[in-house]
Amino acid sequence: MTEEASQILRVRREKLESLREQGVAPFAYRFDRSHTTSEAKDAFLAAEASKDMDEDGYGEHVRVPGRILSWRSHGKSAFAHIEDGDGRIQLYFRLNQLGEASFERLDLLDPGDWIGVTGPVFRTRTGEVTVRVEEWELLSKSLRPLPLGKEEVDEETGERVVHSGFADPEARYRQRYADLAVHPEVRERFRVRSRLVSSLRRFLDDQGYLEVETPILQPLYGGAAARPFVTHHNALDTRLYLRIADELYLKRLIVGGYERVYEIGKDFRNEGIDRSHNPEFTMLEFYQAFADYRQMMSLVESLLRSVIHDTCRTTEIRYQGTAIDFAPDFRRLPFVPALNEALGVELDDLDDEELRARAARITDEDLGGAGRGRLLDKLFGAHVEPELVQPTFVVDYPVELSPLAKPHREDPKLTERFELFVAGREIANAFSELNDPIDQRERFEAQAKLREAGDDESHPIDEDYLRAMEYGMPPTGGVGIGIDRLVMLVTDSASIRDVILFPILRPEEG
Repeated sequence: MTEEASQILRVRREKLESLREQGVAPFAYRFDRSHTTSEAKDAFLAAEASKDMDEDGYGEHVRVPGRILSWRSHGKSAFAHIEDGDGRIQLYFRLNQLGEASFERLDLLDPGDWIGVTGPVFRTRTGEVTVRVEEWELLSKSLRPLPLGKEEVDEETGERVVHSGFADPEARYRQRYADLAVHPEVRERFRVRSRLVSSLRRFLDDQGYLEVETPILQPLYGGAAARPFVTHHNALDTRLYLRIADELYLKRLIVGGYERVYEIGKDFRNEGIDRSHNPEFTMLEFYQAFADYRQMMSLVESLLRSVIHDTCRTTEIRYQGTAIDFAPDFRRLPFVPALNEALGVELDDLDDEELRARAARITDEDLGGAGRGRLLDKLFGAHVEPELVQPTFVVDYPVELSPLAKPHREDPKLTERFELFVAGREIANAFSELNDPIDQRERFEAQAKLREAGDDESHPIDEDYLRAMEYGMPPTGGVGIGIDRLVMLVTDSASIRDVILFPILRPEEG
């Protein structure tokens, strides 16, 4: 901490002690609010339009709390702006209105403090709707200055422009509370996220799906190719895993007789961190009995078109400067022909070692123990995915890539699977779910051999899931949608950390 920063903290604590010495409680219990800042403005504008004001031009009295954003003192008067969760409003303080003691105590306030004010609303000579403060009370003293930045007013338009004092991305992610406090657009981004999740729920509820909750702590992880986080339960003296997917428990519920289920919840994968990956992320998974991947493809298309229109009021959005339109029918692109074309060679003509050599040229990862499926995934991700900008269903994946999907009914080397890509990133993954327990066991055993060979992302054998399948699972279509990546799209966010309130970061130095 710099000497200047230390001095600022010291001065604020001195002001805190001065307030206490004067009998002012610096951290209040409550404030009876009559209006938000926006409501106070709207009430005045309505009174102004109907000429329902007193002879001095004042509207009704309001009680408004907020955080001080700016302060301008002019001798026997002062102006401030406060902000709440609804907006901001200007305050006007006068010595002859407040009295000497109350007015002098204003010197003990700082930007970042929360106050509550009471008084009538009026319009200043410059035209700004303002509260003339008759009483004020301190609600919470800020002991650390917010990085509010510098605010300027455009002389031609009157628009306020804020030059952020909090520009370092990692600091903003680490101190999200301060980021939210000084950046209204960040608060709005997470409101959009909430609206999007609510819209997803409404759509699925209207389709007759039941929302359920499945375990996060699991005795065996599964449902995806990923490394898990491992923990230990002391009372049971047993190893447990944070789930990497919701899939296997949701399909157990299909076995149990529920025909349409979904879950929105946290999954955890012990993997690297980049612009589109965070070890803790939010997934929507939903499963429908008697459906296949073609039906689920149509459902996903309808769901996304509906949710994006509901959230953005349009089906065409802009992401990182590119227009993306969800209104037209989504493109269908078969996996193998797409990768054949990108590589300039038929996959059937490449053995595992040739695939490994090609994959090694595009990644720093150790692929020594990787199976054919993982190698194909790496090559497809490097050569094909970046070109998939408009909504595209990649369909019919090789069986090595999809241990939980049914074999393709026309080609047993493929599976009935699709992934949806938008702006070069996977948004959704879906299968005609494998419901043959004998086939499932064989695939689990093949995955186990890959694990023994060193592929630590291969799927373990889940005997309880196999037992559930042996009771009989009806034909089922299943879908997983990454909520974070979907929010990235609709909020035009370049990094997944921008849409997760508290993303995983390296430990803070010091």
